[in-house]
Amino acid sequence: MATDTIKVVPLTCHGHSRPVTHLSFSSLVDVDQYYIISACKDNNPMLRDGQTGDWIGTFIGHKGAVWQARLSSDATLAATGSADFSAKVWDTHTGEALHTLQHNHIVRAVAFPNQQRPQILATGGMEKKLRIFDLSRSSSSASSPTDGNQTSTTPPPSYEIGAGVHGGTIKSIVWGTDLNIVITAADDKKVRWWDLRTRTPVGDYTVDGIVGSCELDTSATDGGISSGGVLSVAAGKTVYFFDGARPGELIKSVQTGNDVASVALHSGHRKFVTGGAGDTWVRVWDFDEEKELEMGKGHHGPIWSVSFSPDGKLYATGSEDGTVKLWKFTTGPYGLWR
Repeated sequence: MATDTIKVVPLTCHGHSRPVTHLSFSSLVDVDQYYIISACKDNNPMLRDGQTGDWIGTFIGHKGAVWQARLSSDATLAATGSADFSAKVWDTHTGEALHTLQHNHIVRAVAFPNQQRPQILATGGMEKKLRIFDLSRSSSSASSPTDGNQTSTTPPPSYEIGAGVHGGTIKSIVWGTDLNIVITAADDKKVRWWDLRTRTPVGDYTVDGIVGSCELDTSATDGGISSGGVLSVAAGKTVYFFDGARPGELIKSVQTGNDVASVALHSGHRKFVTGGAGDTWVRVWDFDEEKELEMGKGHHGPIWSVSFSPDGKLYATGSEDGTVKLWKFTTGPYGLWR
């Protein structure tokens, strides 16, 4: 448990040339093996070893800023949403773009379901539409002989959930532990829970500010906060924690006194981390006592994304300064902190 973290210098991952807008980890894919993907305004999302930050590859193909990037739970697929009006699905082993999903406006959010073989992707953005794509139903067929050996691909079919309901840009999409529930956070200051079976909202909550981040923590163990995970939302100067198993049910909200752009909870440790929108500091908080425990310095710009590793032994931050930093969150040696 990270009750007494030892302050050490964070690992800095260079390579991006513009602000880092989002990052997320895969699940554990082997003992002590997991990955991290970062989205950036330089158009080039990057895949790294999650524990060491070592660069593995860059996904090349977007023609606009990449706003969000996520890995499937088994880390075999990556999804990215971009200002070039598209979302892409990538093979993480080859770097190949498997699907290019065209939209009519900037794509700000993408999400895979929490299952081992994801064949579904949710997207959202400035269209104000939540769309669900069935990746298993795209097909490739040989083109005419005059086109040589090229193939043409039929785009995966999609459908919209809750047409006309969102009153602002969809900033984040999260798949619940119940695969029938999808959660959206939008610029109309609303967090909404959707049932895919009825395609209707089953809960909503109004937050006091524009949403900065919205993520689901599933690290709870026996005695944890919620067996269905905890949804963490940063908005304004407040962080909100919702019961992942009960749509719209607030566990608590915490006033931070500062503008927060991002928050990540590790309910097993009963601690959460916030990234500043108006400063360059990372803050660690006690979930139960709602007090700040320590502050991390090292970034040179607002911190747009925070995420815990799947084993809870480090957390990562992505900043306006174009870097990703890995911060140790355990006692004793770990990773490159030896």
